[in-house]
Amino acid sequence: MLPVSLIVEAGQCVFLSGVSGSGKSLLLRAIADLDCFQGEVLLDDVSSMLMSGSKWRQRVAYLPAESQWWFDSVAEHFADVPAENKLSMLGFDRSIMDAPVHNLSSGERQRLALLRMMLNQPDVLLLDEPTASLDPENTRQVEALISSYCLENNAAVLWVSHDPEQISRIADRHVKLDDGKLLRVS
Repeated sequence: MLPVSLIVEAGQCVFLSGVSGSGKSLLLRAIADLDCFQGEVLLDDVSSMLMSGSKWRQRVAYLPAESQWWFDSVAEHFADVPAENKLSMLGFDRSIMDAPVHNLSSGERQRLALLRMMLNQPDVLLLDEPTASLDPENTRQVEALISSYCLENNAAVLWVSHDPEQISRIADRHVKLDDGKLLRVS
């Protein structure tokens, strides 16, 4: 991938699109300090190189296209039970906390992983197709939760999506990764 320059302001939701294999996930993983990269990533004018990886990832959170789960039950993945309103925004009630992870659909796992990430209150959300495995109703719920989080926390969001309708509904700005270059679409 060629060097790219991208600024995402606090409170802004920028969508990133591009063909499969164009480097969208690689870019998100580099920003999250999960993959090696050349160059510099800044948060509030502070380089990622000046923070430990774990401190950086507390502030700059990455949600992969397929969430990771390492315990048997949902509750074990949360330090505290999420507020009822956060669960209900995603179509859940408190009983979901008792569910075994292996019984959840991929869409349920992804929605809960998003909530798990947001409870850490990061300044930046890096979202790799967070609604790809969701039906339209759950997609709208996730969109509402992310928009609400962005407004309430003045968080920056970089969101990978291939859905032009979703992009037009939510994006403050849309950039496309094409042949290793970032191009502003809108």
